[in-house]
Amino acid sequence: MKFMKLGSKPDTVQSKGDNVRYVATELETELIVTIGNIKFYLHKFPLLSKSGYLQKLIATSRNEEKKNQVDEIDISEIPGGSVAFEVCVKFCYGITVTLNAYNVFAARCAAEFLEMNETFEKSNLVYKIDVFLNSTIFRSWKDSIIVFSTTRDLSPNYTNEFTLKLVKRCLDSIAYTASIDTSKVEWSYTYNRKKKLDEKAVPRDWWVEDLCELHIDLYKQAIEAIETRGKVPVEVIGEALHAYARRRIGGFSKGSVRVIDKCLTESIIELLPDKKGSVSSSFLSKLLRASVFLGCEETVKERLKKRISEQLEETAVSDILMFDIDMVQSLVKEFMDRDPKSHPKASVAKLVDGYLAEKSRDPNLLLQNFLSLAETVSSFPRQSHDGLYRAIDMFLKEHPGIDKSEKKRVCGLMDCRKLSAEACEHAVQNERLPMRVIVQVLFFEQIRVNGSSTGYSTPELTTTTLNTEDDEWDHVKEY
Repeated sequence: MKFMKLGSKPDTVQSKGDNVRYVATELETELIVTIGNIKFYLHKFPLLSKSGYLQKLIATSRNEEKKNQVDEIDISEIPGGSVAFEVCVKFCYGITVTLNAYNVFAARCAAEFLEMNETFEKSNLVYKIDVFLNSTIFRSWKDSIIVFSTTRDLSPNYTNEFTLKLVKRCLDSIAYTASIDTSKVEWSYTYNRKKKLDEKAVPRDWWVEDLCELHIDLYKQAIEAIETRGKVPVEVIGEALHAYARRRIGGFSKGSVRVIDKCLTESIIELLPDKKGSVSSSFLSKLLRASVFLGCEETVKERLKKRISEQLEETAVSDILMFDIDMVQSLVKEFMDRDPKSHPKASVAKLVDGYLAEKSRDPNLLLQNFLSLAETVSSFPRQSHDGLYRAIDMFLKEHPGIDKSEKKRVCGLMDCRKLSAEACEHAVQNERLPMRVIVQVLFFEQIRVNGSSTGYSTPELTTTTLNTEDDEWDHVKEY
């Protein structure tokens, strides 16, 4: 961290209790400055020679009848409070004071408030701090972030044109550095990176973890400033938001968010880039899960559902496993409303098969819920029905009490012709399947074996291919 030392005299500012500060000297006190519950016992000349504000304040409060008495003023409204004022006091007395990224913003605002500029003395505190900011602080990525983080400590009552300009300079510095070509980034900037990467290959998202220390109000300003420059890909913005959510929302990755994080979660959702693919399906799913748990507005949840449905084909089973059947079904229906091409449909069918296989492990899963979701994607093209077979088998295993007609409906979802050789081998030995299904599997497997040697393809399944009417299968024992 960069720093600047001002003054050369030893520190003679001392404390008496918690509420009194004074400069140890033989001279009597001439001025008492009150800031909140702190009183400073000081001398006029060092302060008034450098502060135009104190000059005018003392002049207007002076009373001829009290000419020989101590002047007492209250400037509790000074930005940075007593701590920042003490920095200014030490500068006025020539006492050594160290400025760094943690205190320079408050000190600069206090100096502006006290009018410690060139009008009253050459190389005054305002000038020296500006030189430090421009030549050092705003050229340092790390220090710029620290300074920006301290701006939140400033009282909202002291927000004016000057402070807004100073905040903007912080943001400009952060946005500029985050937007520069990675070939120009020094590896020392990425002081929080934990990935082991080639020293010569700086990743595009090298800066995302560094901004995670910011409060959401400041983080939002930083992300918007970076986006405004238009040089950072939206995918990197999406990764930045994901990193921030993992760091700042307790239990986000594990799905156990806290109620106190509702506003934070909504703010992150608001910042999501609109472009499809700019945010991973995994991140969107976690945000949707959090928004449901936290009771966010319906418009917030609907926006997330729409975003997930737009890239549902890229979603993993683990991303949606935390959702109930109704939520997944609504995502699929939203996906279908987009009239997607056949390839994404195949991917979504595979996703739903995997989801049902995992959900079927729950013995409390209702048959109607299983059928409802499975039938939603029944028309989707599948090269293989292995995933659907696995889901059906798992459901039958965990729900042994379903009757014959219910078992028939479940197994009717599957096309035995689209089972792989491995799945067929498992199915013919599966006692949970109805006997007619096992026979169908054997039949089509035999046709496939014969067809591979004769060149004929598997015939279409019709109602007359096998005698499968219920009255003709009553004598067959089903498992």
